[in-house]
Amino acid sequence: MLEVKNIVKTFNAGTPNEKRALQGINLTLNDGDFVTIIGSNGAGKSTFLNALAGVWPIDDGQIIIGGKDITRMPEYRRAAFLGRVFQDPMNGTAAAMNIEENLALAMRRGKRRTLMPMINSSERTLYRERLSRLGLGLQDRMTSKVGLLSGGQRQALTLLMSTLHKPELLLLDEHTAALDPKTARKVLELTNEIVSEQNLTALMVTHNMRDAIQTGNRLIMMHEGRIIFDVSGEEKKKLAVEDLMHKFEEAAGEAFANDRMMLGN
Repeated sequence: MLEVKNIVKTFNAGTPNEKRALQGINLTLNDGDFVTIIGSNGAGKSTFLNALAGVWPIDDGQIIIGGKDITRMPEYRRAAFLGRVFQDPMNGTAAAMNIEENLALAMRRGKRRTLMPMINSSERTLYRERLSRLGLGLQDRMTSKVGLLSGGQRQALTLLMSTLHKPELLLLDEHTAALDPKTARKVLELTNEIVSEQNLTALMVTHNMRDAIQTGNRLIMMHEGRIIFDVSGEEKKKLAVEDLMHKFEEAAGEAFANDRMMLGN
């Protein structure tokens, strides 16, 4: 489903602030893989997801999704087959529009849009059914402005919008980090349910080691723009937080130091 071949990204090249954020990343995902990504601050995790989404062009390498080479494809075209949920709950939805209007926009992603998109009764039935499965009561508030929702409600709605049409690849960039622990747990449970039910191929950046171990079928660790550890299957299930810390120190040659990841456990 995803082939990443030796991608490189450097910011501020040729200046004193030059930063090589991605240093030859290679990664292959099979259809239905749910991969969690961890690493210290500045490891390149979010840069990697932004490269896949087309937020900025890569300097070298190749990105292939579903057999299509999208390396030079602009971000707006990739949005037709990529789903994405951001760390900030305020991103990914239109605050001034109501819930059903946001869902209608997601429903028409990648399609020709008119100035006045009509929402018919069958669509409303679909939206109500999908919203009810979130267990947040949003199915009874479809005409409420999204800006009135809590952060957790908006994040759950964004997750639903990004998967309303099955994406070829779902990108989750620390999508529970800005939520309180109880809400974060609920959104992560919804994520697991949706990914499993739709057999989605997904990449999830997280700062929480326990979530990284318990979520998905594969885990990769990044450091200084490289993948330094890749584990899946039964080996992943047997991991403990201490194992990940040891692997980091072993591969990176230095002690693991990231308060956010430590506090998340």
